[in-house]
Amino acid sequence: MTRKNPRSDRTVDREPIAASGHGLAAVWLAAVVWLSVAGTAWPDDPPMPAGQAFKPGERLTFALKWTIIPAGEAVLEVLPQEHMAGIDAYHFVLTARSNGFIDAFYMIRDRVDAWSDVTMSQSLLYRKKQHEGRTRRDITVSFDWEAMTAQYVNRGQAREPVPISVGTFDPLSIFYWSRSMDLVVGGRIQRAVTDGKKHVLGAADVVRRERIRVPAGIFDTLLIEPDLAHVGGVFEKSPDAKIQLWVTADHRRLPVKLKSKVIVGSFSGELVSMTGTGPSPRNNASIE
Repeated sequence: MTRKNPRSDRTVDREPIAASGHGLAAVWLAAVVWLSVAGTAWPDDPPMPAGQAFKPGERLTFALKWTIIPAGEAVLEVLPQEHMAGIDAYHFVLTARSNGFIDAFYMIRDRVDAWSDVTMSQSLLYRKKQHEGRTRRDITVSFDWEAMTAQYVNRGQAREPVPISVGTFDPLSIFYWSRSMDLVVGGRIQRAVTDGKKHVLGAADVVRRERIRVPAGIFDTLLIEPDLAHVGGVFEKSPDAKIQLWVTADHRRLPVKLKSKVIVGSFSGELVSMTGTGPSPRNNASIE
């Protein structure tokens, strides 16, 4: 099924982006995709300056669990700005790796790199190196904004380019874009995103404000839950699938906790350390 973006003549495909694999990193990466297709504004509505929410040097480290078993670590980073094809660009990185116990039966070593222009108006390039069990992928998604297409290539094998709409982001950059947007309790938020295979309109609900404790401290947060109706892979095979993400209620919108429920068990991630995030507001003071 398709629907039109009201601010664009491009068609937004409602078929699912599949969460490849069934491992810990697959759930974490899919959560980033589907919890970050957020934003109450459309492409021509200017967000707050991105620097108010994040800046180069930010590093967030999460401890990951499968049910109650420690399973690994995920890190989100904003690297120094770069110059790409004549454009000043942000460089975002997500890494996920399993610990020694999980390595024994399902090793995970994933890295995702994403570049967007510093005005956070569009994606420039997306790369994903995936090592999960026997799965190996080396994916590049390039954006051609003159042709309004995204091109997916995996280990030299290219797919047909997919049409994209103005303001479409890759699965990682859109998370950082969403951090500059207003989030209102009771609101439903949506945004177009592409992984190079599909161009979709994801949606999520801002459920409530909640004060939570994680290893990094006590935080005043907003709970966000995505609509999983159009998500494939492990989520599609789980009749009671659910993902929840808590982000700080201040201007930084820092992700501090993730919980998911899928057919292969429950997964969680909690913030254990952060650097380069700026001073904590009083209501988000650390317990340390």
